[in-house]
Amino acid sequence: MMDETFHLTPLDVRRYEFGKALRGYDPERVNQFRDQVAEELERLSRINQDLEAKARGFHEQLRAFRERDKAINEALVSAQQLRKDIREQADKESQLIIREARAEADRIIEDARQEIRRMEDQIASLDRARRAYLAQLRMVVERQLAEISAAEHASNPSIQPAVKEAIQHASTNSSEPAESETAAVAPQRPSDAAPSWYESLIKE
Repeated sequence: MMDETFHLTPLDVRRYEFGKALRGYDPERVNQFRDQVAEELERLSRINQDLEAKARGFHEQLRAFRERDKAINEALVSAQQLRKDIREQADKESQLIIREARAEADRIIEDARQEIRRMEDQIASLDRARRAYLAQLRMVVERQLAEISAAEHASNPSIQPAVKEAIQHASTNSSEPAESETAAVAPQRPSDAAPSWYESLIKE
């Protein structure tokens, strides 16, 4: 059985010396065969060296491919993580924008409601002032009409009681209005030359 650690090189084959014996092998043919074996070993050795070189190249390429595949996988994982982070950030920003928009809308609505309430209060105040002014103006007009009527009938003694009653009635109705009404508007005293205009105001 051959030893597995035995290595035979072409040089070993060429240098090997066969012992001589009676009626042994033909030395020339033995030498020729030895040269052929040495040449075959050399050819096989070159092939083996080429194969080893190619194997080392393949191993290097495989290692490079593995490193490249690892880098690609890492880049893919990083891209997926980046996409996830971007999506989460976009969701957070969109929710923040929505909350801010709702808060701004609520603020605008509340400002509009306050403005409506303020305008309603102003309208109510103006309406109260208008009513107070008309009431005061009506009393002034009634007093003026009573004075005019009294002046027109002062020369006729037969109507003195009626004039006195009209003056008394006008004086009673022309009492000063409440402070809340007089404080709203201070009316001007109308002219005595236009009683028809006064009557139109009274009808309102």
